[in-house]
Order: sequence, then structure tokens, then C-alpha cells
Amino acid sequence: GSPQSSKKTFANLEKKQAEAEEGVKDASEEAEERRQKVRDVEDEHFAPFREETGIKDLRAYDEAIGKAREDFVKQRTDVREHLAKLTAKKKYEDDKDFEAKLDKAQKKKEKTEEDLAEAIETEEKLSSKVAEVKAKLADAEATLKLAMDAEKEKDEVVRDARKELKEAEGDASKITKSMNNEEGDLAVLRSKLHETLQKARVDEVELPMLDEDDVPSDDDDTDKGSESRSRFSGSLSQSNTQESAFSTHFSQRESNKIRLDRKEASRVDFSNMDEDLKTRRSQAEEEKLQKKFESKISKLNQEIEGIAPNMKAADAFNEITEKVKSGMDEFDTAKETGRNATDKFNKVRKARASKFNTAFKKIDAALKVIYTDMTKSSKHPLGGNAYLSLDDTDEPYLSGMKFNAMPPMKRFRDMEQLSGGEKTVAALSLLFAIHSFRPAPFFIMDEVDAALDNVNVLKVCNYIQQRSSDFQCIVISLKDMFYERSESLVGICRDVSSNSSRTMTLDLTKFDRKKKAKRALEDPEDDDATALSKRSKVSSDEEEG
Repeated sequence: GSPQSSKKTFANLEKKQAEAEEGVKDASEEAEERRQKVRDVEDEHFAPFREETGIKDLRAYDEAIGKAREDFVKQRTDVREHLAKLTAKKKYEDDKDFEAKLDKAQKKKEKTEEDLAEAIETEEKLSSKVAEVKAKLADAEATLKLAMDAEKEKDEVVRDARKELKEAEGDASKITKSMNNEEGDLAVLRSKLHETLQKARVDEVELPMLDEDDVPSDDDDTDKGSESRSRFSGSLSQSNTQESAFSTHFSQRESNKIRLDRKEASRVDFSNMDEDLKTRRSQAEEEKLQKKFESKISKLNQEIEGIAPNMKAADAFNEITEKVKSGMDEFDTAKETGRNATDKFNKVRKARASKFNTAFKKIDAALKVIYTDMTKSSKHPLGGNAYLSLDDTDEPYLSGMKFNAMPPMKRFRDMEQLSGGEKTVAALSLLFAIHSFRPAPFFIMDEVDAALDNVNVLKVCNYIQQRSSDFQCIVISLKDMFYERSESLVGICRDVSSNSSRTMTLDLTKFDRKKKAKRALEDPEDDDATALSKRSKVSSDEEEG
């Protein structure tokens, strides 16, 4: 109806209410007048009785008499009940069989005595066992003491062995140092040998040489010496410098050069050399002899300068010098190129490790939150715990990682020991955590709820609904608890007529709007439901139009 008719109806109701209240008031006054008349008649009728008995208030007297009568009836009832209880108790005592109870008590006493005897016997057996255990304990303590003494002796042996090992390592270090010094001296001698042979070649000095058949082979001795040195030095240290890979070719070339120098020096014929020059001399004598030779060489050089010079020797020397310089330049260039490549590789490796660790930390942090949300409940408000750990922290992308999950109120265990449902929840948590770092436009999940019970299915559904604003999910499921919470359904069935499959779709959001519209009619204060009801009404009007 219109607002005017509602106001008119309300005014009529107020008028009727006022008339009814007036009628009730008049009826109450009339009833009070009649009660007063009844009291006046009673006072006039019982006036002689009050004068005779001296009772002023007859109504109070009547109430007192009634109360006394009720108390008397109650006391009489209590006495009768008590008498009945005493009678029944007396009858029970008269019917008791004291002989049977006495026999029962006697049997109980005998049973207790038998139990006591068994207990005493058991106590004696236990006492003997305790004595045996104490004896065994004493033997075990003695054995333990012997073992501890033996352990102390072994500890002393180990300490002595470690001391000897330390001394041996010190001796080995000294030997290594001595070998390095000897190697340095040997390198100096090799350099001098190379310079001498090189100078002889440049100066075109013909050295007396032996035939190759007369030269003893020293390859075996060289191999044995190098093998022993490599075994000794390899047990102490191991080189891992970045330049080793780029200097290998140069080292091999130097080794070949030294081998050639040694081979050439071994062919020099010292048979025509003076015997006094072959004998070993002191350092002072060597220096004196060297000065003598240098003086002699100087005189010979002066004589050579007076002779017509060999112009080709200078050209040959310059050519060799240029080749050596060119080879050194190529080596320096290759070395610098290798160093630059190593620096670039290290930068790329560092950037790769940094990006990997950034992703790992974010995914690990998201995993802990998501797994807790998917496993907590009213019984377990804290939820479970899950985390990731790396096998290699320096280069994590070259090794694997471990994923551990601990469901609520369960101890730590490997993933293989978890149930199928627990594994599924953990895997979904990891999937959503990875998605939080690199979001995808949507998920496609194929029966991920197959191993889940109803409780875990509900948890997964609730989590997906909470995150539905962040990503979309296309889920293949056979459980109604899962797909009834979706926004739309796609059903696939067989079309017999065309002998093929067909699809059917259903928008579940329409039903949600109808429910909210109905709730708006029942509860007008629900603003959201009211707004949805209005939108539903407008949309239905548009459809009808």
C-alpha cells in the first residue's frame, strides 16, 4: 500500500488501543469496588465472632490456621516415612545371613594369606635376582674401568703418533723447502747451460760432439726422478691457480727446450779437456778460473774483431731475437686473454649465483607461509612447517636441494615417509611458492585431490579461493567438494548420436547472486546483499525487456 494508507491504519490501531486501555481501567475500578463490598459483608457477618473471640483480623487468623494445618500434615507425612524406613531396616537386619558372610570373610582371609605367601616367595626370588644383577653390575664396572684404562693408553699412543706425524710433516716441509732450493739452483744452472749453448750457436763456436750412439740415454733416470718428486710433492700440496690452464703450453715448450739442452750438453766431448779443469774446485778457485777464461775470451774477441766480421751472424741473431720477442708477445696476449675470460666467467657465475639465491630465498619464505596456511586448523592453529635447503651454497645451481615438510603435531621425517595426502599438500605448497616468485597467468591441475581426504580437500579449496584474485586455476577433479566451490564448471560427456564427446558449461556465480539476493530480502541491513539484489533485479528486467 501507499504511505498514506499505512499512516491511517496506524492511527486507527492507536485509537483502538486507547479505547481498550480505558475499558481495562474501568473494569479494574469496578472489580475493586466489588471486592470492597465483599469485605464489608464479611466484616458485618463475622462481627459477633470477632467480639466473642477477640480476633481483630479474621483473614490473618484464617491464613495462620491454614499454615498450621499444612505444617501438621507435613510433619505427619515425615513421621510416617521415617517409620516405614525403620520397619524396612529392621526387616533387612532380621533377614541377614551372618554365617554366609563369615564364611566369605574366612575364604577372603585364606586367599589373602596365600597371596602373601606368594608375595614373600616372589620377594625372595627378586632379592636373589637383585643380588645377581649387582654382581653383574660390579663385573661390568670392572670391565668398564679396564676399557677406560685401555682407552687412556690408546689416547697416549694416538698423541704420540700425532706428535710423530707433526714432526714428520715438519721434516717433510724442510725437505720440500730444500728441494725447492735445489730446483731453483738447478733452474739457474739450466739457464746458464741454455745461455752458453745459445751463445755458442750465435758465436758459431763449434763444440766437440760425440756420436749419438755413444751418448748414454738418461730418460729412465729423468722419469724416475720426476716421478718420485711428483709423488712427494703431490702428498703435501696441490696447485689450483687460474693461470695454470693458460701456461701449460708454455711450460711444455720450456720442458722440451731443457730436454734438448741436456741432450746437446750430454753430446759434448770433454775427453780432450785438461784434467785440471775437470777436477772440482772451491768457489774462489772457480771465480779465479772464470776471470782467467773471461780475460782469454776478451783477447780472442779483440783478435776476432780484427778479422773480417761475419755479417750473417748478426742477421741470424736479430732474426732469432725477433722470433723470441714475437713468441713472448703471443704468450702475454694469450695469458691476458685467458685472464679476461676468467674474469668474465667469474662475473657471470657470481651473477648467476646471486639470482639463484634471490629466487631461492623468496620461494623458501613464501613456502613457509603457504604451507602453514594450508595445514593450520582449529585444532592446530599454528599449522605445519616446511623449508628448503641447498646441498651446495657456493654454486647451488650445480647441485640439488632438499625439501622437508613437517605436518602439524608430527616429528621430522623424510618426504618418502609421508602419506600421499601429506605429500600432495606439500607439493601444492611448493608449486604456489614458486608461482609467487614468477607468477603464471593460470594453473592447470589434473586430479591433485585424488590422494586427499575431505579435510585437506577443503583446505586446498579455501586457499585457492583466497588467492583467486592473484591467479586462475583450471582444475580437473572428480570430488564434488572441490568443484562445487568453483566459479564455473565444464562437464564432458559422450554424445551417442554423433559418437563423440561434448562439453557442457555451468556458471555457478549466478547461484551465488541468487543466494545473496535472497539473504538481502531476509536481512535488509546487509548492504552487500541488498546491492546484489538490486543488480540482479536490474539484470532480470533487462533480460525480460
